[in-house]
Amino acid sequence: MERITLDVHEHVLEIGLDRADKLNAFDLTMLRELSEAFTHYEETHALRCATLYAKGKAFTAGLDLAEVGPAVSQGEPLFPDGQVDPLGLGRRRSKPLIMAVQGYCFTIGIELCLAADIRIAAPDTTFGQIEINRGIFPFGGATLRWPTQSGWGDAMRWLLTGERFGADEALRIGLVQEIAADPRARARALAEVVASRAPLGVQATLRNAWLAIERGPVEAADALLDEARVLMNSEDAAEGMRSFVERREAKFSGR
Repeated sequence: MERITLDVHEHVLEIGLDRADKLNAFDLTMLRELSEAFTHYEETHALRCATLYAKGKAFTAGLDLAEVGPAVSQGEPLFPDGQVDPLGLGRRRSKPLIMAVQGYCFTIGIELCLAADIRIAAPDTTFGQIEINRGIFPFGGATLRWPTQSGWGDAMRWLLTGERFGADEALRIGLVQEIAADPRARARALAEVVASRAPLGVQATLRNAWLAIERGPVEAADALLDEARVLMNSEDAAEGMRSFVERREAKFSGR
């Protein structure tokens, strides 16, 4: 890959944005390589948790509008059919993602945050959803997720003004869950904890939570017992019970 790096640490995949000389601005190549990386993560059984971080001084300065803009105006898809959409608007991943952001986190950077499960920021991170200043609007999912995750007023405060804000404000409104001096290291540490848990249980948790958000609590509640039946008959559930009785760490297979 030209713009994306992949590093595997047992069950954890670290995905790196590697266009540092352009402040990791997303051109079409970078968007499609990120989708390819997410698809590899989704389809590799041994991988249980992923982190997304960036090399250089910025997480991302946003979209490279000189290239991406014409593609969008002509209706060209940003991600290949059948591959995982990192923004969660098309094919969604079923496994957890932890994000580490630093420097500038603009436009699509915030939308990637909103599509992730846990977000960690460096203390000096600057955020901005600045499309409104360019005569367009956030079309990568911010309007769908931000009001739900931060509340209407806090989301609209930044969506409608296009102003920039810091890590403390991002933490206050729930855009990030933690501030850390080394967000990449902290994200990997959390990913290793998540990867040590029962993979089927982790995926069921994500699936049911998304179902509640998208289709409502009644449908999510109706799915609970069916999910539990599947898990109770899994190898991981048997291992979980054995490890509890034997007072040792569980060794889950994801089956």
